[in-house]
Amino acid sequence: MRRLLFSLLLFCTLPAWADSHDQLYRVAGWPEQRAHFNDALSAAQQKYRNSLPPAVYDALVSNSNQRFAPQAMDQRAEAQLRQHLDNPKPALTFFQSPLGRKIVSAELLATRRDQLAKNAQGLPHIEASATRRLLINHLGRALPAREAGAEVTLAIAGVAADSLSSMLPGLLGSGATQGMLNGQRERLMQQIGKDLDNTLLYVYRGLSDPELEEFTTFAESPEGKAYYQAALAAIRAGLAVGQNLAPAPQPGS
Repeated sequence: MRRLLFSLLLFCTLPAWADSHDQLYRVAGWPEQRAHFNDALSAAQQKYRNSLPPAVYDALVSNSNQRFAPQAMDQRAEAQLRQHLDNPKPALTFFQSPLGRKIVSAELLATRRDQLAKNAQGLPHIEASATRRLLINHLGRALPAREAGAEVTLAIAGVAADSLSSMLPGLLGSGATQGMLNGQRERLMQQIGKDLDNTLLYVYRGLSDPELEEFTTFAESPEGKAYYQAALAAIRAGLAVGQNLAPAPQPGS
């Protein structure tokens, strides 16, 4: 909702075409987070292998692999980051700092395949002081974790629905489908919100209280808000939940 092996590339080793947006995309861990999503997608596909007819399963794999092709996801997400973030330099400076790298590393660890499997039955309850819980609560309000988590969940859950719709076109009208998605999205955000503080306490358990306060200060700053608003737009574009990604018909075709 959760963004995010950070890149250790220095400015001098980046390709000449890599501007501040591209550097931010890489330093903040977006390519690695997308790879972690693709790992989760593969696991979701495997769950359907023995429960669906072969033709339906093959359609599921084909459709979801096409929708979530890594290069296409990166292109869609980075394009939205560029469009919605006018000045990437404050966020780039933050994520290039020792604290920023520590945050990205913590986020990437939390979404790794082995960690997701380890915590499949739920995260352990994290004890924390009142001060730390207050910081986490502020951080939870500043980060788009509910919204991002809902988009990821809908994307994974939607692979079977997309395949069924492609085999039975017109099964659900576009209006009905969008209405269902919006309802599911709202319910998911409510569910995520109920345990959000404990989730953030777990993900950022390696940060000290002063580091957590500095992170919260950035997230609540105008520059931090601008980045995380753009990040949410990038996540939605990369996952493209409920969107038709089929190529537009060519004139005269």
